[in-house]
Amino acid sequence: MSLENPFQDPLRFERRIPECAVVIFGANGDLTKRKLLPALYRLAYERRLSSGFAVLGISRTPMSDEQFREKMCSSVAKFLEDSPFDQEVWTGFARSLYYMPGDISDPQAFLNLAARVKQIDAERQTGGNVLFYLSTQPSQYAETARGIGEAGMADGKGWRRIVIEKPFGHDLASARALSEELHKVFHESDVYRIDHYLGKETVQNILAFRFGNGIFEPLWNRRYVNNVQITAAESIGVEGRGAYYQEAGALRDMIQNHLLQVMATIAMEPSATFQPDAVRDERAKLLRTIRILKPSEVLDHSVPGQYGPARIGGADVPGFRQEPGVDPQSQTNTYAAATFFVDNWRWAGVPFYIRSGKRLPKRVTEIAIQFNSAPHAVFGENAEEATPNLLILRIQPEEGISLRFLSKRPGAGMKLRPVSMDFNYGSSFGERSPTAYETLLLDAMIGDATLYTRQDMVEASWSVVEPILDVWQEQKFDFPNYAAGTWGPKEADEMLARRGHAWRRP
Repeated sequence: MSLENPFQDPLRFERRIPECAVVIFGANGDLTKRKLLPALYRLAYERRLSSGFAVLGISRTPMSDEQFREKMCSSVAKFLEDSPFDQEVWTGFARSLYYMPGDISDPQAFLNLAARVKQIDAERQTGGNVLFYLSTQPSQYAETARGIGEAGMADGKGWRRIVIEKPFGHDLASARALSEELHKVFHESDVYRIDHYLGKETVQNILAFRFGNGIFEPLWNRRYVNNVQITAAESIGVEGRGAYYQEAGALRDMIQNHLLQVMATIAMEPSATFQPDAVRDERAKLLRTIRILKPSEVLDHSVPGQYGPARIGGADVPGFRQEPGVDPQSQTNTYAAATFFVDNWRWAGVPFYIRSGKRLPKRVTEIAIQFNSAPHAVFGENAEEATPNLLILRIQPEEGISLRFLSKRPGAGMKLRPVSMDFNYGSSFGERSPTAYETLLLDAMIGDATLYTRQDMVEASWSVVEPILDVWQEQKFDFPNYAAGTWGPKEADEMLARRGHAWRRP
């Protein structure tokens, strides 16, 4: 099997990481402790790291190299997902970890960082290759990139790349401004905008499922698909992040980035080859074909929501407005649903329903593709015969695929009932799947941008959601409009009912 296909599992087909140093800004933060270091340790456990590898963490907290190693050891052991913690592997991996205190608002910190990177390069033989990972506040992205450039670290004998976390701007104008600042220092091909949803196994498997199987791709169009539903539900609230979430909201936090990228992956045309630029070109093309809602259409095609207090499982759960750091009169959406249309030949007229919310009944992310019903009721007055075929791609918590179809019930007469065929990653392959950050960090270090978001995709996504945000901003909604532990506001159900559809209950 060719290793040129970026959708093959990177951890099982021996894609090795070249010599490099990973510089993590905000190394004392939760993302580093919970995701980045566990992912890098796992790559070490899988023997994917070269001997010329190093991690240099930087944040304002004073720490020595040894203190940083001890702290990360505790974090990795605590947050490692579905993997054993091997002390021997850790001992070898820990020798590649370094730390320096520094404030990114201080130009001298970047000069000190440049000197430390050179020192580590000489010690660890990293080949001059550096991956800068910005695990900082989004407001510091441009400032950090500028500091890297002014200290001369954006150029060198090896490659230099920068990874930034979402959100990529607060709106279209700020997204463009951020890209302009990044491009003053880094070429677009060296800017890696990370969207961890694209690193999930099931999201990647959408492409294999569609383009690797002859039986599904012919059905993947308006002639056979009735509607598509994408759901990202969380059972938790804002978990102490009320102040941040009050500025973001569900539409910005989930739909603008994660779920529109999932939609693009579901609906894109096949690329001529599975090379990074070819695949990203098709995703970008799809995003540009999503119909931009007119202001007069927004309230008919979108629904905001905010959870209120409720009693769940014998415990009182606060509403969003009662969360710490939240304005008691907040108009922030903790739930967002929207109907999108793709104006191209394949999908004309097919509604794509997307919803995301906090404090819903369960944690689940899935894609439900509903097919048209059979054109003629062969078996007479049989209510089950009207049940449409449904293809469900589960992204979390259990990754897998389910196909629902009708079958005859045992016994006399032709009575039908829906049944399902299920595929589960864990039970089918009998081996551990890499986490999204393992996949995406490995890709960034080997220079494969297939699963990363490009500037034109970011701008296209903002163009889609900004008209909704603008109209919502001008409205005063009667919040809260759904109780914690329920499936959202009734207006979201009504939005689908107007087209004769209903949300699937996962």
